[in-house]
Amino acid sequence: MPKVSPTEEVTTGRTGRVRRVTASISEINVVPLVDVMLVLLVIFMVTAPMLQRGVDVNLPVARRSEPIAEERIFITLPLSFRKDRTVRLGTERVGIDLLAERVRQMMDGRSDRKVFLRGDGAIQLQELLDVMDRLKDAGIEQVGIVARLPEER
Repeated sequence: MPKVSPTEEVTTGRTGRVRRVTASISEINVVPLVDVMLVLLVIFMVTAPMLQRGVDVNLPVARRSEPIAEERIFITLPLSFRKDRTVRLGTERVGIDLLAERVRQMMDGRSDRKVFLRGDGAIQLQELLDVMDRLKDAGIEQVGIVARLPEER
């Protein structure tokens, strides 16, 4: 409700007529503003879906596609690696000299070239790097080292 000051009655001297004086309303009328904003909102809501245009593309269709999720390959270095120089490729025991060729055979036809390397805690860094060098020779692009969190021990 707008604030209006009370009317004042002023009498003029000779005529005796009473003249009323009112104060003007000093607030903005927001009803027309809200009406205009709602009309603009409706216009934008109607025209916005018409403005979104895409490019029509005929995508190629493949008869066979590579599987997205492939089984991970784990290479395990047991503590006995120091003596017999064999690692476990999955569940298979493989000598370090044959590791590169065996991994190359396993990677044939795979899209990702990732191998996960896990080793005993007592394995030395040099032994781990020897195995990683053999994996790089086999064409492996990424070698991940598997570790346990302290609370999993």
